[in-house]
Amino acid sequence: MNFRTFLLIAALAAMAFAGESGYRVAKKIPVPGEGGWDYITYDASSGRLFVAHATKVDVLDAKAGKVLGQIPKTPGVHGIALVPEAGKGYISSGETNTVIEFDLKTLNVVGHVPAGTKPDAIVYDEGSRRVLVSNGDSNDLTVIDPFHGRSVGPIALGGAPEYIAGDGKGTVWVNLEDKNETLMVDPKAMAVRKRFKLPGCDEPASLDMDRVTRRLFIGCGNKKLTVLDADSGKVVSQFQIGEHVDATIFDPARKMVFTSTGDGKITVVREDSADKFAVVDTITTQRGAKTMAYDAANGRIFLPTVEGVPATATGPPSAKRGMYKPGQFVVLVVEK
Repeated sequence: MNFRTFLLIAALAAMAFAGESGYRVAKKIPVPGEGGWDYITYDASSGRLFVAHATKVDVLDAKAGKVLGQIPKTPGVHGIALVPEAGKGYISSGETNTVIEFDLKTLNVVGHVPAGTKPDAIVYDEGSRRVLVSNGDSNDLTVIDPFHGRSVGPIALGGAPEYIAGDGKGTVWVNLEDKNETLMVDPKAMAVRKRFKLPGCDEPASLDMDRVTRRLFIGCGNKKLTVLDADSGKVVSQFQIGEHVDATIFDPARKMVFTSTGDGKITVVREDSADKFAVVDTITTQRGAKTMAYDAANGRIFLPTVEGVPATATGPPSAKRGMYKPGQFVVLVVEK
């Protein structure tokens, strides 16, 4: 075999490994400590990652790949929402039914806000200037004014909420996992505006939105990604994805939808127009890597998991999804 042929074969092999999108796991960031994990959040202004990890939040330098600090005493932590305008962050503490408020610069805890029962997904909606918390066992959203550090009340939903996405204009959508519905909600008016049934979508979990085409991207527990018209509730497309979906992210610049699943896959869907979509890649990550954060400026994806997740599990050890002894906790970096 001559050198030119060798280079050609090597290039083809690299392309096959990376897939059509060109993404692959480029490195792993080891993080000390054991225990479970859930959501991960990227702060574009500081280049930091906030990672839910057992009873604390680890704060990492995404570029250097090192731990900068931690926010302790966050039992049952699920998610982290950042509000740069207020200089604060908010952490959902599922075991205490509270939301922990911290200073973005010092990482010091500065307050606690009462939530509903089992607060889970948490986001900051810049359109309404509210922090929204999904309370899975009390069937409502806790609405927080981050500029005064207080709750302005719950919004009753009539079902167990999962993830939340907004259009930047003051309207948000939230999935009801136990009802197979997505609701249109007005956080300012504290009211549900519309309820959309999701045919072909069981246990809707992850959610993101293209604010220009008004399309919602909903990860469903029956291994489907549903594309929904945000205003009419019409199903535009559905695609096969992996098992145990827990995050979907839309990149408006690249017109790509990324959906991560606990079986170690990211399904990549390209948006060609408001009504035309196509699966362009399935990226192999690592078992347990069900949630992700996205660095839109550099096209990097970050996913937390542990080494050695067995083939019987798709996330942290649990009675529902399989018990095992976790290995080294890591954050995967997926990039081109």
